Amino acid sequence: MRKEVVVAAALTATATVVVAAALLRQWKRKKQRQWRETQKILRKFARDCATPVPKLWLVSNALVSDMKACLASSGTITTLNMLVSYVAPLPSGDEEGFYYGVNLRGTNFLILCARLGGKNKPISDLYREEILIPSNLMAATSKELFDFVAVELGKFISEHPDGQADSAEKNKLGCIVSCPVDQAVVSHGTAIKWKSFSADSKVGKKLVSDFNQALEEHGVNLRVYAMVDDTVGNLAGGRYYNKESVAAVTLAMGTDAAYVEPADAALQWHGPSPKLGEMVISTQWGDCSSPHLPITIFDTCLDAESSNPGRRRFEKLISGMYLGEIVRRVLLKMAQETALFGDHVPSKLMTPYQLSSPDMAAMHQDASDDREIVGEKLTKVFGITSTSPRVREVVSEVCDIIAERGARLAGAGILGIIKKLGRIENKKSVVTVEGGLYEHYRVFRNYLNSSVWEMLGNDLSDNVVIEHSHGGSGTGALFLAASQMDMQNDEPDPDNDNDDPDSDNNDHDHDPDPDADT
Repeated sequence: MRKEVVVAAALTATATVVVAAALLRQWKRKKQRQWRETQKILRKFARDCATPVPKLWLVSNALVSDMKACLASSGTITTLNMLVSYVAPLPSGDEEGFYYGVNLRGTNFLILCARLGGKNKPISDLYREEILIPSNLMAATSKELFDFVAVELGKFISEHPDGQADSAEKNKLGCIVSCPVDQAVVSHGTAIKWKSFSADSKVGKKLVSDFNQALEEHGVNLRVYAMVDDTVGNLAGGRYYNKESVAAVTLAMGTDAAYVEPADAALQWHGPSPKLGEMVISTQWGDCSSPHLPITIFDTCLDAESSNPGRRRFEKLISGMYLGEIVRRVLLKMAQETALFGDHVPSKLMTPYQLSSPDMAAMHQDASDDREIVGEKLTKVFGITSTSPRVREVVSEVCDIIAERGARLAGAGILGIIKKLGRIENKKSVVTVEGGLYEHYRVFRNYLNSSVWEMLGNDLSDNVVIEHSHGGSGTGALFLAASQMDMQNDEPDPDNDNDDPDSDNNDHDHDPDPDADT
């Protein structure tokens, strides 16, 4: 009897082993099948995002066509909404003196000061202070906001005074806004929609006037001579250091590009002829639309679910606001269809905009053994606690595909501007680039530079030079203050009631996208 029991137990154990082995083989086949599906999704996504040089030139040429159409539009609606900046002249590099600047942002503002030495000498005595805007002022009037800024400016000046200033003369203040706005200078302000705040005034000239009134009421010995977007400020900084600087690009949460255009090329110019026959145009290139853009199903879904479907397609491919979100959407599809992160889809992976571009950059640039940083970020951002090295490698590849596409498209946009100016073949052009994507995302920066080199080839690659902005965030306000100071005696008083900001000559009421803050 005991022998029969032993035999039965052995048979049972053998059967269990056989069943377990069969289940293991089935599990392995399932995992292999899922892995093949993961690779299939990855390869298709890479093909759809591909940016070979011929495609980049098609995108570049489309931007040129859009720019020309807008400049010739004389008020009719075009794809781009290029905004004339009444900022003339740009710095020459000879400006000297101590200047103050303000960089107005979405939820805070930056106050800074520095001394310019002229003759391309470095900035000295540079000080910055970032100040949070109280929540109750986010929906306040422009007067209330500027009153608050003026008070903080007064405190800042007391801590960083200009020892050589003449107390009888108002010091110079430049102001830049890190969101898309129509440009505003004292005498030629156009309508402004400041989307980051519920400001009561929509007219740029009146904003300048309100700011100056607040400064005067609070005893701040400063005067605003220019209020433009930060990309125009970056261009001013680039021109101060290099007279061959013709364009500036912002690559941050949002994106824009500004460039120097001959004044007679644009019908939108309504003021007197600018000095040196040139003006600055903020292209608003995020709205560039071309059938040659490498748009995937993930981009289409993101666009459809955004607050501005069908608009700013170019920006949604290259700016920091959206890069991490595309990564998340690709990983979600893999998690749902191939169980990349296990049998259950992580709940945080289904949350839109959960992945920021800095976290994406950290995963992409992870050179550690077995992509350890990728694993740490997956845990921190999505709550994914256990991943294999090959899964982490897939995550890194998705980041690489998206970063490469965005950077190379930005490079194509840069060459589109240079081509519009007719400078590719016979003139050297310097382009200033500012923003976290370019400054902190090393691989993104390398992909952008290499795309420009590939498109130009060996014979022309030296004609376009891309430089990082000088002095860092906000310093464009200082350069603008310096360049605009020479114009103050030629301009009418912005507070003069006879110069009506609401007249028919100021009817360019553009509506920039609130999601495009840079």
